[in-house]
Amino acid sequence: MTATTALDKQIERYRQMTGEQRLKIALELHELACNVTREGIRHQNPNADEVEVERLLHQRIQLANSQKQKGEIAVAMKLG
Repeated sequence: MTATTALDKQIERYRQMTGEQRLKIALELHELACNVTREGIRHQNPNADEVEVERLLHQRIQLANSQKQKGEIAVAMKLG
């Protein structure tokens, strides 16, 4: 099976799911990404307590959101 075929099959399966099922998967992936990021933060900051780890996680999420918004603004300006 090629990567393209696998992707097509996965998309087909997502389309067969209910909105609730897709949302559940999205939330699980979000939590997984947060947990991986927390582990990275702990590795980079071995002395950080849980409060500090959560603060740094939120800081990274805010940075990612602001960069995404800047990209969306740049695209909108090119289109407009």
